[in-house]
Amino acid sequence: MNSQIIETDAVVIGSGPVGLFSVFELGLLDIKCEVVDILDKPGGQCAELYPDKPIYDIPGMPVVMGNELVELLIKQINPFKPNFHLSSMITELENEGEDLWKTKTDTGKTFLSKVVVIAAGGGSFQPKKPHIKGISEYENKSVFYSIRDRKKFEGKNIVIVGGGDSALDWAITLNDDADSVTLIHRREEFRASPETVNKVSSLISENKIKFHLGQVKSLNGKDGVLDSVVCSQGENEIKIDCDTILPFFGLTMKLGPVANWGINLNENLVSVDTEKFETDQKGIFAIGDINTYPGKLKLILCGFHEAALMAQKAHSYVYPDKKITFQYTTSSTDLKKKLGVL
Repeated sequence: MNSQIIETDAVVIGSGPVGLFSVFELGLLDIKCEVVDILDKPGGQCAELYPDKPIYDIPGMPVVMGNELVELLIKQINPFKPNFHLSSMITELENEGEDLWKTKTDTGKTFLSKVVVIAAGGGSFQPKKPHIKGISEYENKSVFYSIRDRKKFEGKNIVIVGGGDSALDWAITLNDDADSVTLIHRREEFRASPETVNKVSSLISENKIKFHLGQVKSLNGKDGVLDSVVCSQGENEIKIDCDTILPFFGLTMKLGPVANWGINLNENLVSVDTEKFETDQKGIFAIGDINTYPGKLKLILCGFHEAALMAQKAHSYVYPDKKITFQYTTSSTDLKKKLGVL
């Protein structure tokens, strides 16, 4: 894996609503951000767990869907041109000399920044793994719980297990380049968007995607290399030849590597002050559901407030010799220019 070093002002860990809004607040203060997220798209829980769920407590919005809120936040930060590093997990965080932090990802990237903003929600998303004997032997060789490079699946005989958006979306996408795609689900009904369900149903009826009702009972292969799976439905079993299996059983939240970064924790949450939402480590902030303090409320709107105060303090690290001047976007010509509204 090739290593890449990226120098920036701030690294934002997590691209949920609070992480995205922190990019806006930092951008108003000329602080350049690199955004890292373990998911393959921005939006955090709003995008992954409840994109079509209505949210009623965002100020000024009587109701907004999760995915709609994400789209609006991304549009809001477009003037600041943040770089997104998706399908990536920050695995290491350490001090690199005075007032500089080094963070590393599991995809070979290293960031050097004055500020690190942890906006990881309840932690990192981890895949729910199926209870199949010996599956660990095949993981990251023939069994994958996420797709970071679709080219690796070209020419493969793929079994996708699941009936949600991720399973069906990838069945459609990989069908173009794979030798074969077989979809296995324990029910005939899918839990994806109607448009996606209709497209998969058409591909199945055209025999471009094979479909089996049931569950994967066992894996066959050697030394982590898969050659087939056994699908069972009641007493009936069928052997399906394949070299790759993609189980999409949803995600769960875990604190993940944050627990190993030497930051003060309180019941698996990051302790911060309420003046600037900084941790006990200078230059490292925590905002949103990942943090804790007296009176904490796990609301998106509270995370927005935390992001605004965090940015004010972050400015002193990025521009130590520059006095900050508080301005309103409604009246500041300078801020309007940054936002491209003049």
